[in-house]
Amino acid sequence: MRGKTVVALLLTVMLLAPVQGGDVTAQQEQQEDPRQPNANNTTMYLYHDGFADAWSHFSTNDTESTEEGELREDKDNGIIDINLRFRMKPDLDRRLLMTNGGEYRGNFKIDVGGDWTNGDNNGPCNNDCENLNITIFRGGAEVYTNQFTGIQQGEQNVPFAFSVSEDHIEWDGRDDNPIIEVTMKVKGDQQNGPFPGTVQGNPAWFAIKLGEESRFEMPIDEESWSEEFQAGEDGMVEEDTPGFTLVAASAALGMAMFVNQRRVENDDE
Repeated sequence: MRGKTVVALLLTVMLLAPVQGGDVTAQQEQQEDPRQPNANNTTMYLYHDGFADAWSHFSTNDTESTEEGELREDKDNGIIDINLRFRMKPDLDRRLLMTNGGEYRGNFKIDVGGDWTNGDNNGPCNNDCENLNITIFRGGAEVYTNQFTGIQQGEQNVPFAFSVSEDHIEWDGRDDNPIIEVTMKVKGDQQNGPFPGTVQGNPAWFAIKLGEESRFEMPIDEESWSEEFQAGEDGMVEEDTPGFTLVAASAALGMAMFVNQRRVENDDE
């Protein structure tokens, strides 16, 4: 009976001991999700399914995004209300540290027509339009927002940049999931003219290119990829199956105590 006790105790020790299954770094690299940032890719891209779902991530392609490569809406008469929130999907799965003094850089490609300027008396807008606005969120915290007043009719690039601030230098995984918000209100006033077959006024439209043509580059510091930084303040690296080893070891220890108790009871008899 003593032999069984020894075996159970040895099993407990083995379960509590750390196990190194080959090159962990190599395994992590093989399992790297291209939609997550890494040392060689710190640029986000915008995607949309063409209906209601908008998202972003760090891969240059997404098979679920609309095949047209853009999100577009047209209206002859009335307001097009653009309100897009490109939340990273899947959620950010690691901590990120931005480079102190670094700069975020973005460039979105849009195509716009109609009127979007209030109070200029050159179009149909009557305080019901809105210039292009781009806002960046770190989770629920606003990192950057800007109203672009120099937008012209037609297809164009909209570049922007802003510096890293002390308040937003660290992004804590899912809790700080990146969100890119794009808003604008454009108005068309095209209608039938006084004579059959004629029209007057101008239609409105808005389109934003997806994938590599609309991107947001984050100045992620190289320290972000170190095990020490990912371990966090407590210095403990998260396990793929947290608590499993402890539960298994506890079970083995309980088995050892049970076997030992049976031996004592048998000896007493």
